[in-house]
Amino acid sequence: MSADRARAPGRTPIAATFAVAVALALTGCSGPQSMIDPAGPAAAAVASLWWWMLGFSTIVLALICALWLYAMRRAPRRHTAEAARRIAGRWIVGGGIVLPMASIIVLLAFGIPIGQRLLPGGAGPEPLRIEAIARQWWWEIRYPGVAEGLVNEFRLPAGRPVEVHASSQDVIHSFWIPALGGKIDAIPGRTRVIRLEATAPGRLRGACAEFCGLEHARMILDVHAMPAAEFDQWMAARQRAGSP
Repeated sequence: MSADRARAPGRTPIAATFAVAVALALTGCSGPQSMIDPAGPAAAAVASLWWWMLGFSTIVLALICALWLYAMRRAPRRHTAEAARRIAGRWIVGGGIVLPMASIIVLLAFGIPIGQRLLPGGAGPEPLRIEAIARQWWWEIRYPGVAEGLVNEFRLPAGRPVEVHASSQDVIHSFWIPALGGKIDAIPGRTRVIRLEATAPGRLRGACAEFCGLEHARMILDVHAMPAAEFDQWMAARQRAGSP
């Protein structure tokens, strides 16, 4: 009898199971609403930081597991009470103070400059101002010189930065286009600003990232990054349509 026939029915090799699990996990790493499938420079920086954090945390986890297995398998050693306290103190200082502090310092050293990219201002021409007004449970997107806003639709020119001025008419919402950058809360009575840029034309997806009530899950944005010339034509046509 061959090895394939001798295998128990319904039993899948571990390697094949692992490969299927990895393939299923990776299917969520791309798409119009994926944080780690960036479509803009700010999102690319955020995704890069995320991958570095994942790699570092994986190394730390592997190291801790290796030390745990070593401690479980090694032969017991006899130490005096003073020596035992000294060894325990070293582990507490190294693993409980030095390692977390070093990790936080490295994270801040990379994370703060990345966060600066999402802030308004900076060198270059004045970016286009787009207003994102949140309501239960839809978005109104307004452009300068255009009388009528868009509903649940967000258009921006590819290759140019825009500044989104987010506000709310009722409760706290959160404006988020994962493929373009971080999120920003839309708070009643306040206007908060985030800078975004799409590197190439395409269709993306945004959402409200703050639970805001019964229809929160339906508060979706259809994001359309348009070629710059095409966007200019679209804006001009909208402005002419709204002029007296």
